[in-house]
Amino acid sequence: MTPSVIGAVRRRRGDAVADGRTVRDRAGRGVRALARRLLGRAEDDSPTPRRSNPDAVVDCAVYVNGRREPGRPHYADAYARARRGRDAFVWLGLHDPGPAVLAAVGRTFGLDELTVEQALADGHRPTVQPHGPVTLLVLRTAGYVEHDELTDTSEVIDTGDVMVLLGDRFAITVRHGAAGALRSVRADIERRPALLAAGPWAVAYAVCARMVDSYLEVAGHVERDLERVEEAVFARDRSADIQHIYQLKREVVEFKRAVLPLQAPMRTLLTPDGPAGPPRTLHRWFVDVDGRLSRAVDRVAAYDDLLTSIVQSRLAQLAVEQNNDMRKIAAWAAIAATQTGIAGIYGMNFEHMPELAWRYGYAGAVALMAVAALALYRLFRRSGWL
Repeated sequence: MTPSVIGAVRRRRGDAVADGRTVRDRAGRGVRALARRLLGRAEDDSPTPRRSNPDAVVDCAVYVNGRREPGRPHYADAYARARRGRDAFVWLGLHDPGPAVLAAVGRTFGLDELTVEQALADGHRPTVQPHGPVTLLVLRTAGYVEHDELTDTSEVIDTGDVMVLLGDRFAITVRHGAAGALRSVRADIERRPALLAAGPWAVAYAVCARMVDSYLEVAGHVERDLERVEEAVFARDRSADIQHIYQLKREVVEFKRAVLPLQAPMRTLLTPDGPAGPPRTLHRWFVDVDGRLSRAVDRVAAYDDLLTSIVQSRLAQLAVEQNNDMRKIAAWAAIAATQTGIAGIYGMNFEHMPELAWRYGYAGAVALMAVAALALYRLFRRSGWL
C-alpha cells in the first residue's frame, strides 16, 4: 500500500473512533438526563457537602428556650441559627484546641485577639474579665489520681483549667488538661430546661458547680491520704518517709492554688453592680456555689496546715532520733575509751610501775576493764542513753 492510501485508512479509522465517542457521549448524557427526570430533581439541586467539625470540638448544640435542638451542626451554622432565633444560644465545647481552630472560632463569634490568646494558653489563675460584650471566666480543674501507695514521685492531684466565654447568644467552653471533662455537665443541665432557659450564664453556673463539686470530691480523697500519713508518722515503728510527706504537701499546695483564688471571681459574680455577672434569675444559684466553694477552701486550707504540722513533727522526730543515735555513740565511745585508757597505762614500758611484776597483773587488768565497762553500761542504760 502506498503512503497516501495508508494515511486515508488512518483518517477513516480516526473519524470512526471520534464518531463512536460522540455517540457514547450523547448516549451518556441522555441516560443522565433521563435519570434526573426519573428522580424528579435537577443536577443543580444536589445537596452541598456537610462541613466537618474540627478535631478539638467536643460538642456543639443550639438551645431554644432551654431545650436542645436536634443534631450537631457546625459551630458557624449553629451560631447563625441562634442569632436568627428568639431565646436561643449556642454552646460550643472545645478541648485543647490549636491556634488555627481558635482563630476560626474567634472570627465566627467575633472574639478579639486578646481573648483568643488567653483561651489558647493554659495555666491561668481563676478570674473573671469582661472583654467588651464577651465575659471570660477562668476556672481550675482538679482530679484525684488513684495510687496504691504514696511515694516521693506520686502524682496525687491532676490539675488543668477550663475557660468559659460568654456572649449574648453563645457560650464557649475551652478545656485544657485531662481533668474536668464537661460531657456530664452538659448532660445534667440538659435535663433541667427551666434552668438552661436563662441563657449562656446557665452554662457558666453548671461549669462552676461541677468544678466546686470536684474540689470537694478530691478533698475527700486527700483526707484519706492524710489519715494514712498521720498514722504512719505517729506509729511505733514510724515508717513514714519525709520525702513522701513532702510530696503530698506539694500536691496539696497545687490543689490549694486551684481552689483558693476562685473566691475573688465568685465574689465579683455576686456583686450586683459588677462589670460582668449573671442575670438576677441565676443569682441564688451562684450563691449556692459560693457556699460550697467556702467549704472546699476551708478544707484545703486545713489540710495544708495539718500537713505543715505533720512535716514539722516528722522533722522533730528525726532530730530526736539523731540525738538518740548520738547519745548511743557517745556512750559506747566512753565505754571503749575506759578500756583503751586502762590498756594504755599498763602497756607502758617503764621499768618502775606498780603491779608490773605481779603474778596476777594481767588477770587484774582484764577484770578491771570488765568491771569498768559493766558499770558504765548500767549507768548509761539507767540514764536512757543505751
